[in-house]
Formats: sequence, structure tokens, C-alpha cells
Amino acid sequence: MVHLSDDEIAVLRESSLLVGKTLAEVAKRIAPGVTTGELDRLAEEFIRDNGAVPGFKGLYDCPSTLLISVNEEVVHGLPGQRTLRDGDVASVDCGVLMNGFYGDSAFTFTVGEVAEPVRRLLQVTRECLERGIEAAIENNRTGDIGHAIQQHAEANGYSVVRELVGHGVGRRLHEAPEVPNYGRRGHGVRLRTGMVLAIEPMINMGVKEVKQLGDGWTVVTRDGKPSAHYEHNVAVRPGKAEVLSTFSYIEDVLKSKGESITA
Repeated sequence: MVHLSDDEIAVLRESSLLVGKTLAEVAKRIAPGVTTGELDRLAEEFIRDNGAVPGFKGLYDCPSTLLISVNEEVVHGLPGQRTLRDGDVASVDCGVLMNGFYGDSAFTFTVGEVAEPVRRLLQVTRECLERGIEAAIENNRTGDIGHAIQQHAEANGYSVVRELVGHGVGRRLHEAPEVPNYGRRGHGVRLRTGMVLAIEPMINMGVKEVKQLGDGWTVVTRDGKPSAHYEHNVAVRPGKAEVLSTFSYIEDVLKSKGESITA
């Protein structure tokens, strides 16, 4: 388990912010008719133009810069020839490595006109992320984060994926501790100032069970219903977590396109 200094956290924040700017580039382009492969290419070019390298590409043999999961795909969807269609939702997960530290964030985009029940799933999932961040304070435990996320998701009639969790982040993309999106208050790893966590609720409209497709990457819901995924990097602090990544760049783009901002 890694505890970072304030100087190290400041460097990691720059990586996290670059992820937000990269996802904003995706926001500019995402629309019906665009392929996920196109989005992946523009993200890689943007990251490299900004002096960083894609954090996912090559790690665990990942072939892409982004992981783009559409509709019933929960996470780890591989970009390619798939064309986004009106009414889709696309969860775009991105990581960068810059100056020795990783940033890692995800945002679920709407594509064209999305059905209201799906839009509400996105709103509640983002609220789950906010609940989890509120619990990421010194002397709480990872179970407090998971409990906050699970309670809000289930109170709204949704389910929480169990097989995939958040994590610590630092000089490696995946550090200890694991940060489940479910749990019991007062259980799990105790949180200390200097820990940096990637909190990333993955919330399903239907059942919580998932399965992996034959490509060895894409995880989908077992009932084929939609899923949503939002992720922030946060530094544990006394009283209130410090959010290192941001969705503000994305929101600015969506507003300029006249699109509504979920939650």
C-alpha cells in the first residue's frame, strides 16, 4: 500500500487532469456514426501530443488507449469497428502515465437521444461516485466507501457489480488497496492521508452478475441490460477527500454541444 507525499500527489493530479482533457476530446467527437476505433486513435494522439503515454496500452497486453464499453458492456470494451448509434451509452475509461505517475478516470457518455430510464441509471451511478468520494476520508475504511455506493445504488433499484473493483493508484496503475463498490461500514482497509484511490462504481440496471466475452476483455451484464461507470482519482484527507481528476472539461464540451449534463 502506497502513501504519497503532497508533492507526489501534485504530480499525479497533472496526470489525472490530462485524462479529463483527453475525455473532453472524446466528448467533442462522440456521436452517432462514429466508430470506437476513431475515438481511440484521437485519444492516443492527444495524450502523446501532451507529453504523456497511454496508461492502458500495452499494460496486461491491452491493445488500446481507451476502453469503450457500449450499453450492456460494463467495462473493458475494446475499441474497433463498432459504430455508435443513436440511443447508445458508452462508458469510456482512460489512463495516462506522465512524469512517473498514473491518472485514471472514466465517464459514461450518452449518444444522441437516450431513453429516460437509461439516462436515470447514469445519473444515479454518478451520484454513487459522489457518495463514495464523501466516504473516502482519513480513518474511514474501504468498506465505508463500498457501503455508501451500494446503499445508494440499491435504494434506486439498481445492482452493484461484485467482480470488478476500484483500487489504489500511484506509480503503478493498480495499487493496493482494492476498493469494492459494496461492503459493510467499519470493515476493510483503514484509510490514511496520502493514499490515492481510484473510486469507480459500475452499476447495472438489472442483475449484478456479469460475464466476460470471448475476446478475453469485454465484461457484459448477464441479462443484457445497460450498465454505467464513472471514475475519479481522490486523495484521502482528514474530513474531506481531495478529488484529483475532473469532469469539468467534459461538461464544458457537452454544454457547447447543447447536450444535457447527467447529474
